[in-house]
Amino acid sequence: MNRMRTERFVILLVSLACIGLTIESLMLKWEFWIPPLIIVGAIISWIINLAGKPDYEIRQVYYLAYAIFASLFHGVHRTSFFDVALVIVLVMIAYSFFDHVYMMNIFLVEFFVIIAIQFMLEFSDKVASTGIGSDTSIGWTGLEISRLALHVTVVLLVYFTCIKAISDRQQLIESEQEKDRRIENVESDMEDFLSNISHEFRTPVNVVNGMSDLLIKRDIGYEAYSIKNAGIRLSYQIEDILDYTECKRRKLLLEEDEYISTSLINDVVTSFRLLDNYKELEMIVDIDPRVPYLLKGDIKKLHKIFRHLLENSIKFTRAGGIYVRMYTEKTDYGVNLCIEVTDTGIGMDRRALEAISEGIYQVNKKRNRSTGGIGLGLFIVYGFTHKMGGFVKIESERKVGTTVRVTIPQKVVDDKPCLALSGTSHGDLLFHVKPGKYKVPALRDFYRSMAANLAGAIRVPLYPAESVREIERLREKLNVTHIFMGQEEYEDDPAYFDELSKGDMVVAVSANQGFTPTAGSRVLVMPKPLYAYPIIRLLNEGRDADHLESSENSIRPSFAGVKALIVDDEPMNLVVATGLFKDYDMEIDTAAGGREAIDMFRHNDYDVVFMDHMMPEMDGVEAMKHIRTEAKELGRDAVVVALTANVVSGAKEMFFKEGFDGFIAKPINLADFERVMIRVLPAGKVSMGGEKA
Repeated sequence: MNRMRTERFVILLVSLACIGLTIESLMLKWEFWIPPLIIVGAIISWIINLAGKPDYEIRQVYYLAYAIFASLFHGVHRTSFFDVALVIVLVMIAYSFFDHVYMMNIFLVEFFVIIAIQFMLEFSDKVASTGIGSDTSIGWTGLEISRLALHVTVVLLVYFTCIKAISDRQQLIESEQEKDRRIENVESDMEDFLSNISHEFRTPVNVVNGMSDLLIKRDIGYEAYSIKNAGIRLSYQIEDILDYTECKRRKLLLEEDEYISTSLINDVVTSFRLLDNYKELEMIVDIDPRVPYLLKGDIKKLHKIFRHLLENSIKFTRAGGIYVRMYTEKTDYGVNLCIEVTDTGIGMDRRALEAISEGIYQVNKKRNRSTGGIGLGLFIVYGFTHKMGGFVKIESERKVGTTVRVTIPQKVVDDKPCLALSGTSHGDLLFHVKPGKYKVPALRDFYRSMAANLAGAIRVPLYPAESVREIERLREKLNVTHIFMGQEEYEDDPAYFDELSKGDMVVAVSANQGFTPTAGSRVLVMPKPLYAYPIIRLLNEGRDADHLESSENSIRPSFAGVKALIVDDEPMNLVVATGLFKDYDMEIDTAAGGREAIDMFRHNDYDVVFMDHMMPEMDGVEAMKHIRTEAKELGRDAVVVALTANVVSGAKEMFFKEGFDGFIAKPINLADFERVMIRVLPAGKVSMGGEKA
């Protein structure tokens, strides 16, 4: 763009000068056939500039020749003798922007050539001794000689000044180019460094998490859960460091996929249940059932945004709880996905809010801090949200709490509601919560907002009932079919609610894990946190509803008969992957490197190959390409999935671009594994609950 502006600036100056030259030529009655050539030359200059053809260097040569011709035409006339220096100076200054020293040399030579021509004309006039010659000749007095000397001095001064300016600009350009090369090399080294860090850190974490999963399956003991939780925490912190680095370097890449909107909320609920909630915080989740069922966006970054917001709220909330709300706003391009997380924590002042978007912010920076974490969460939220075209708004008040609202544009794939009632009538609903139950009044408001929003969205009548007496009064007036309550409300009068549950009424208790109602009772339990999914399932299925703790499909797929090859240079990774994948009834072989994998593929017909990336001698990308070549020669299909600890931003896109069929990150997430397998395998190789997919 700068080069184009420079080119047009020079053409504009030369065009204006040539207009003046044309006018002067007509007034002084110089050669009549030259002005049309000058005008045509100027027009051609603009045409080739606007067309951008021929190449830039060739266009510059044309502009130079045009300026030489015009200035020479002007300079050879006797009346222009003392104007030559001015014209050459202007042309030198204008063309110095092209940053070519040879142009300055040519104009300097042209200046002296024109002066020589003028002297020759003067000498010929003297020899001819004509009246015309004596009238137009220059009388070489001391003043004229000094003027000529001054003009030569000025031209030389401008010449050397232009040469110096060109030299300085070229040095600056070379310096900038060298700086850019250094930055590019640093960026390349940083990419390699982050990839290596990701691989080297995640590989042992994958072993820790995977082995703890295997120990949990063998019912070794509670210690295995502690090991797994520590591994998960470490893997999150590794991710945070990489994400923070990429946000700072502005090297984030988006990986858009289709996803079910309720999976975001399920991730929040599952994360909260896995936390050691020693502060006994309440969590209320308010998802609008009208959110489109299937959206398209960067689901992994959305998961991380939710996780950071949740973790920050929990860290800085000593009492009360967290209110999570998710809804959408329709737009021309799809929807704005709105995520709100409100807590009753310590809050922040204005200075703290400003610091968040600048970089690392953590309320307690002391080494023995009680909040934990490494202080990167909100900065990562800002970086991810802005990259996805959204924005973040934070409202906070010291000792009152904080609300973080994230709005991100998403594409809609399927606009049917993510949660909906069946067509049957459900009657009236009661929401039984005791007044004054919560030490932090905001919790009561959170529950009321969630209940009111849900009832309004699914259009069912919902009534609050603060006591058993109020429940009885409403039962007399309404067709009450469902009662929802908390654990404390049930425990105040379990006999009453047990009796209600034995009739046609559905009684549901939102309770902590481990809670069981009275033996023989038909009271249903909804594990905390309470949110729309289990409520709507109860409304649709009544007492037949089970597995209310998750919105994920509880039916595990089977890949019976699938023959798989796992390739990894780390023996423990092979043990972990083999142990996890065998639970899906797969036949597993392993290879310790790329060359061994190629040889095994040549002699075995594998349905899928799981390939590590960073391996000695031959990396996973090269091995994958060799396997595809072998498959083509053998007339077989090759399904190769990257199973790697290299998960820096853009890694997934890179693997797909190289030719992989799927991507699974380490530590291995079994839900990701199942989704990839269902996508890459033929339908006949996948069964769901005993039935082929």
